[in-house]
Amino acid sequence: MTGFNKCQLILACLILGAVCSLAKPTSNYGLKSLRTGKLYSSMTCKACEVGVGLVKDLLKIHVSEDFIAKRLLGVCKLFKIEKDDVCDGVVKEFKVELLSVLKETDKSSEDTCVQMFGSICAGSAYDPELVWSVKMPNTNKPAYQTPKPQEGAPTLRILQLSDIHLDENYAVGSNTDCGEPLCCRGSNGLPSTAADGAGYWGDYRNCDIPPRMFDSLLSHLKSEKFDMIYWTGDLPPHDIWKQSRLGQITLMQKLTDKLLLYFPNTPIYSSVGNHESAPVDSFPPPFITGNSSESWLYNTLAKTWSHWLPQSAAPTIKYGAFYTVLVKKGFRIVSINTNYCDHMNWWLIMNVTDPAQELQWLIGTLQQAENNEEKVHILGHIPPGDSTCYRVWSQNYHRIIVRYANTITGQFFGHTHYDHFELFYDPQSKKPVSVGYISPSVTTYSQLNPGYRVYTVDGVHPNSTWTVLDHETSFLNLTLANTHNKTVWQKEYSVKSTYNMSNLLPSSWHEYVERLHTDDTAFNQFYNHYYKMNPVSTCDTVCKDTMLCSLQTATYGDSTYCSNQTKSSSDAIRRHQSSLRKVC
Repeated sequence: MTGFNKCQLILACLILGAVCSLAKPTSNYGLKSLRTGKLYSSMTCKACEVGVGLVKDLLKIHVSEDFIAKRLLGVCKLFKIEKDDVCDGVVKEFKVELLSVLKETDKSSEDTCVQMFGSICAGSAYDPELVWSVKMPNTNKPAYQTPKPQEGAPTLRILQLSDIHLDENYAVGSNTDCGEPLCCRGSNGLPSTAADGAGYWGDYRNCDIPPRMFDSLLSHLKSEKFDMIYWTGDLPPHDIWKQSRLGQITLMQKLTDKLLLYFPNTPIYSSVGNHESAPVDSFPPPFITGNSSESWLYNTLAKTWSHWLPQSAAPTIKYGAFYTVLVKKGFRIVSINTNYCDHMNWWLIMNVTDPAQELQWLIGTLQQAENNEEKVHILGHIPPGDSTCYRVWSQNYHRIIVRYANTITGQFFGHTHYDHFELFYDPQSKKPVSVGYISPSVTTYSQLNPGYRVYTVDGVHPNSTWTVLDHETSFLNLTLANTHNKTVWQKEYSVKSTYNMSNLLPSSWHEYVERLHTDDTAFNQFYNHYYKMNPVSTCDTVCKDTMLCSLQTATYGDSTYCSNQTKSSSDAIRRHQSSLRKVC
């Protein structure tokens, strides 16, 4: 076939397999040829453009999708881009999504790759889909009012669990360096030395947690009292080349049953993670129908979440996996589907403009809450400032947060596996008006201790502000657990006392970030907490500037609100920011 040479096949194969590499670009997760850090370079964009162009040309002349997939699979194996079973799984998992999108879109190869890989690819002509705005209501924006919690008033304790990534195939003693995206499984065989074998309670290397680890956590938490639980997504393991719809559904139901067993009387409010779908990151908007639609997952979520939600929440869950619920008079929870901002959700190449009209729905919900004098907590999975979230989506989300800053008293995300936060600034006053809390992961994947977060919230009294008064993070030292065959979950820190903060209002978090620039002791403390007491490297000046700027960035790549100390390093920040954010 003319022009169908091996080089082009490799590039096209990279397009099919890129989701594996992007899913964790800073470790051994994904295609070997992209493990060197060259993924985020102009070569990636060129490879993408050639590969996409080739596949689109083949589809235009009606070459069958099975033929294209078979040839790509052959190249993946011939050049050992991955192990054979991973090649098989990757092509099988992502074939329908990628080829369907490339078949339907009329975008150029260059613009398609801009959407796939984001700002690392310059793009060509102006694309109106990447510059859109939601419509704000014609109401006056009230002046921002600093919340004033009542001293000594009753409070709530809210547990946040995120990024569990439970691996039911975890096998003690199995190979931890298996050359696949996920190891520590029976199918990986035994290592050459015992030291490379998977630990009893889990392992820091490319491994998710075994069921016994999660049971240990739930047993520990059962003795504590929580008024609510926020469960912010990513339940399945990282074996993304082996997953199926039935497998995802089965695991979600098992984990739901476990939480019901351990917390039968505690309401749980969930958001959907990017790993809940099969294939991973695949969340087609509602206009995608038939077998490719996401109704299989959204109907499952509506069913499993119905244990804690009223029937009134079901329609929007089934439509787009988002919902709102009035928890108590004056307090509302809104759960959003942030996979509609995910760069790796390739269905959005067809139309990225407010998928499922979710942000417009969010505006209407918040306006109604404002009218009713309600306070709101927003739950989501992917933080809007993350590198994998479309910038235009996060910019619109930022506008919404600023407009309804008096109504929104807490935002809670996961996804990164790290312990950090994001500040939202009013573009007019330049002052911080909201905080997005990003909870550490339960999984160890990768090089992390398991952890969880508990918030103390001002609530359940007539003048409740529903603001976060304090939070404390706990973790398990995995090395000690495996050495002594005993799990000891311990408090890592309480943010208010450990960080010497008078309160957790946005202005106080801003002052804390300013302090981290000059106080090396305080920064090193934060850095250790970021990695749940297991940092694998030191943090140089660029690393520090990047990290601190990311705390003041709710839209990826926008350093507008970063402190003066970091603005001089903005170019370096953009180059290095991806190394601090992983897609899990």
